[in-house]
Amino acid sequence: MSDSHGKKKALGRGLSALLENSESENSHKEISGAYMSGTVALVQIGQIEPNPFQPRAQFNETELRELAASIQEHGIIQPLTLRKIGHERYQLIAGERRLKASKLIGITEVPAYVRIANDEQMLEMALVENIQREELNPLEIAISFQRLLEECRIKQEELSQKVGKDRSTVSNYIRLLKLPTEIQVAVRDNLITMGHARALISVEDEKTQLVTLKKILERKLSVREVEESVRNIGKEKAGHQVPRINLLPGKFEKARTSLHQKLQSDVELTVNRKGAGTIKITFKSNEDFDRIISKIDS
Repeated sequence: MSDSHGKKKALGRGLSALLENSESENSHKEISGAYMSGTVALVQIGQIEPNPFQPRAQFNETELRELAASIQEHGIIQPLTLRKIGHERYQLIAGERRLKASKLIGITEVPAYVRIANDEQMLEMALVENIQREELNPLEIAISFQRLLEECRIKQEELSQKVGKDRSTVSNYIRLLKLPTEIQVAVRDNLITMGHARALISVEDEKTQLVTLKKILERKLSVREVEESVRNIGKEKAGHQVPRINLLPGKFEKARTSLHQKLQSDVELTVNRKGAGTIKITFKSNEDFDRIISKIDS
């Protein structure tokens, strides 16, 4: 394929190097003699076994169906990666979403790179491809990073090169795993963002972390508000007087909630002692802005 070099580059240098090494070291014919290891082959889905090292635990059904529709129209653009384990028997290394989506629409064979890899190589390839190609949530990325460090015995600097992220970014993800379980679950379930979690990491006391998490969920605090709250906690411990963040008076909180529900967007409302304040409405794009304005005008 003319764009194969470009696709490998898009996977990141670490994964590309693994694939190239695998091709050069294992360029012998299959037992059947039908094709060479390292080339793209059509493999029967019934001959493919699951990957026991798959780091992704959950798959969004809607996204799978959307991918299936795309495959039905355009085919599989990026071949799967398989490990040959016997005559006409393969184990999935990378591409589980593509495989699941193909099964949904009754496809019986898929294009695949056939590799020969030991378990450690297999885990590393699956993790790196998932980090590069899949929309993992921050906790899944953190777990994948940690497994690469521990199970594949690579150093953090090497890891950052393999996944194409700087060391501080890798460190921030791994630090998520030091947070209490309740906070990790909130990240996993998209109840709070990576920004919220990073702010909570700065809080040393676990009880305070959990109290702050409860405030985030109940009051729908923005990342900026959480960062300010965390800074105030630090100042209090240092003996400085800081203003307390109080709940909004009833009618204002009711109004904020009503606006949030009507506009389907984050709404921040602040009020001082004299009754003056501000309303802040968050939008994500030009289209989202137009949507919000149309709701306000309606």
